[in-house]
Amino acid sequence: MITTKTKKNIALAGHAGSGKTTLCEALLYRSSTIERMGKIAEENTVSDYTAEEMKRKSSVYTSVAALPLQKLDVNIIDTPGMLDFAGEMVSGIYASDCVMITVSGKSGVKVGTHKAYDQAVKMQKPRMFVVTKLDDENANFYNVLTELKAEFGSAVCPVIVPVIADRRVISYVNLIEMKAYKFDERGKAVETEMPTAEVSEKMSYRIDGLIEAFSEAVAETDEELFEKFFSGEPFTEKERIDGIHKGICSGVITPVVCCSAQTLGGIELIMREMDLLVPEASETIITTDAEEVSITSDAPAMVYVFKTAADPFVGKMSYMKVLSGSVKSGDELVNAASGSTEKMGKMVQLTGKKQKEVAEAVKGDIVAVTKMNIGTGDTLCAPSRVAAVEPPEYPKPSYRMAVAPAARGDEAKIANAMQKLLESDMTLTYEQDPNTREMILSGLGEQHLLAVASQLKYDFGVEITLNVPKIAYRETIRKKVKVQGRYKKQSGGHGQFGDVWIEFEPCLSDELVFEERVFGGAVPKNFFPAVEKGLQDSVKKGILAGFPVVGLKAILVDGSYHPVDSSEMSFKTAAALAYKEGMRQADPTLLEPIGTLVVSVPDECTGDMMGELNKRRGRVLGMNPSEKYKATTDIMAEVPMREMSDFALLLRQMTQGRGEFTLEPVRYEPLPPHLMADVIASYTIDNE
Repeated sequence: MITTKTKKNIALAGHAGSGKTTLCEALLYRSSTIERMGKIAEENTVSDYTAEEMKRKSSVYTSVAALPLQKLDVNIIDTPGMLDFAGEMVSGIYASDCVMITVSGKSGVKVGTHKAYDQAVKMQKPRMFVVTKLDDENANFYNVLTELKAEFGSAVCPVIVPVIADRRVISYVNLIEMKAYKFDERGKAVETEMPTAEVSEKMSYRIDGLIEAFSEAVAETDEELFEKFFSGEPFTEKERIDGIHKGICSGVITPVVCCSAQTLGGIELIMREMDLLVPEASETIITTDAEEVSITSDAPAMVYVFKTAADPFVGKMSYMKVLSGSVKSGDELVNAASGSTEKMGKMVQLTGKKQKEVAEAVKGDIVAVTKMNIGTGDTLCAPSRVAAVEPPEYPKPSYRMAVAPAARGDEAKIANAMQKLLESDMTLTYEQDPNTREMILSGLGEQHLLAVASQLKYDFGVEITLNVPKIAYRETIRKKVKVQGRYKKQSGGHGQFGDVWIEFEPCLSDELVFEERVFGGAVPKNFFPAVEKGLQDSVKKGILAGFPVVGLKAILVDGSYHPVDSSEMSFKTAAALAYKEGMRQADPTLLEPIGTLVVSVPDECTGDMMGELNKRRGRVLGMNPSEKYKATTDIMAEVPMREMSDFALLLRQMTQGRGEFTLEPVRYEPLPPHLMADVIASYTIDNE
């Protein structure tokens, strides 16, 4: 039977260490979902339950925790704050109906705050700020509120504010109810008197100012409310609730609430606002063909897969949000991406790693299903209405490392395990570099790839080592030469004889250019293909360091043959001998790959980045104000690829995670002479 409870899905996002997991734990405890609050330090929280998260003592994966209330079914989606795991944050926010962005009352607005806010705006999700850790003696709510207004504009509106005396929170004021509350050790709210000037210096003035700012924000949501505010008439509590609710849904108001999750102070008030202010599951969605379709409870079923988890014991687990209608185990739905029909397996409701089987899931529910042949981003639909939901845009991998098995013979095991991880992580790639033949693992940062290596070891039983990828150098020549290649071998019976004269000269081509200008039949035409084949095999490996040779033109101009001893093999060998001698005489050199770089940095980092690119032998081509982010500059440059192995880490450190870049190889240029000796001496490449 379809429940009549209101469904709400709330994502917790924000900078690493801002209190998301502790807030989730406090909400679960205060709602009596769990009997005891876990602690990150004790590795017993509901949402950080994997071995990797417990080892790191921070969130790595997005987790879901069901929070059943009296008239409300809420799913708390706890997302990681570390920038290396931003893909998980994207998935969690996409599945939510509202984003609660945590901001530490001690450290204030950070890069992760902006990342979460920008992602919520991009996905058109309602959002609110939660200022956390107010039990810390160095916390300052009002400084953080001022910072939020400065960073995110006039839409920021205080709703729950603390009353502070002697650097300690003594109560919380709910500006919607215009009431103040204290909290006991179990987090139960007890109404107390509204603060006066005697409670804390300037408190009466501060509360009056906050009420004025709150009322002005409410007035902006409706013309009638604006007229009422302009005339000086106070709003009723219902008008305040409706105004804030309307404002958060339309994006013109971003409420600010606060709490101390560790002591449970303010948690009950936040739960009330989750009921009153946070919107429920959206009423419409946009499909890929830009059609707007109804997603009411009685509409045909539509389910979106927002996350896939790779579990070595359970198998693939698909996290789904029911967008419309209802689904049951055994229902047959159409995958809008592939057109195949999929049978729904056993559905479970999640609270961290705890699973509760459910017979039916309705609009707004989040469930997980195991062992289905579907992937992240797929839309499953009732056959009567098949429409695909546009998936979110995930961050592009920017940090590359070469993968080698720790034990010989594990290549197949690694490939199988990586295939499962690629299904669960949209920000990960694993592919062979066609030039160096190394397996390259790409992700969002060093911690991201280390987490992958850890998961391979503990979940799939295979160990890998991560190394700096090899650079795909090339070799070429710089002058024209004419050389002879002569091969003669006599060993009883038929011998071997091939003799060629070949001119080698530079050219503009990535492939060997072969021509023949033989006159008088000095080399029979039937041996021309053998000569070319000998050269084609030879250019795969240069004479300096064994790199492939490019920019080489070979012209067969003369030679001789023996009517009995000459063969295709002898002329192929003669061509190879001519190649080696010609390369030695033709002033060989190394070429290095050059990439086109577009890097976006905050305006204040522009000078530092220009200096860094100069250190890396880069050539700056131009700068433009970024169209994507305000107060950001896009720098276009050409840089040698050998100088960029650690650029992703440098950029993150320089910009505190606010920078982005793309780097695409475009051409080869001569390697500076002072670097050639080191490359030739230390670089080896396997062409087998």
